[in-house]
Amino acid sequence: MAEPLHVELVTPDRTVWSGEATMVVARTTDGDIGVLPGHAPLLGLLADGVVEIRSSDGDLWVAAVHGGFLSVAHDRVSILAEYAELAHEIDLEEARRELERARAAGEDDEAALEHVRRAEARIRAVEKAS
Repeated sequence: MAEPLHVELVTPDRTVWSGEATMVVARTTDGDIGVLPGHAPLLGLLADGVVEIRSSDGDLWVAAVHGGFLSVAHDRVSILAEYAELAHEIDLEEARRELERARAAGEDDEAALEHVRRAEARIRAVEKAS
């Protein structure tokens, strides 16, 4: 069996998740990417979305992330996000209310669209983890 990936999901103020994993899936500005042990080196720009981490013990960790970078080299995956929140930390009802507020604010300006994308990512994270 291949050596596991060493994964770190960090934000400027905390380490969100750190450990050994068999797979990582993340959304970059170029599309979704899956990382398995032995993956070629990569540097990607994260899009607002969901990161999935399958830990070595089989648990699935799901996080909503907003902006940042994904780096892969030598079976090390570093996810450096501006903001990240694990699915179990998200209040689904509050996230839905946040989405409605963001949509009501108007999807015409870029700030409102960003709030909509972030709220949608939080909801998707909870739904994927369920």
